Amino acid sequence: MGRWYEQYRYDASFEQGLEAVTADYSLNRDGSVRVVNQGRKRGPNGKLRKSVGKARIEDKATSAKLKVSFFGPFYGNYWVLDHGDDYEWSIVGEPSGRYLWVLTRNAKPGAALLIELEARVRALGYNWSMIHFTRH
Repeated sequence: MGRWYEQYRYDASFEQGLEAVTADYSLNRDGSVRVVNQGRKRGPNGKLRKSVGKARIEDKATSAKLKVSFFGPFYGNYWVLDHGDDYEWSIVGEPSGRYLWVLTRNAKPGAALLIELEARVRALGYNWSMIHFTRH
């Protein structure tokens, strides 16, 4: 829960041109998760774009597999593939490998952490040449 800052991603049409991307998660009364994604068009000072959706936990044992919807009854997979011991970072994707997000708790983490995250993304089999580096 709380605020996460996108550091890297596979570019997707719904995030095209967005920078300074954040994701805020909070628990709804019904047990679902409220998701607020926002970013700025063409740079950290650009026009704000915001999407509000909801997620439900699919794997109660680990809470690592969720279904997320921003468009009514249509849900997509959102899987936590790896995370820091203290949840200071998270790598999120889905089974097809089409989407990828690398999130941190700090908007501007240190170089050592970013290098570690790159190694972890590569170890998961993602193509580093397809990565978009998110500016904050």
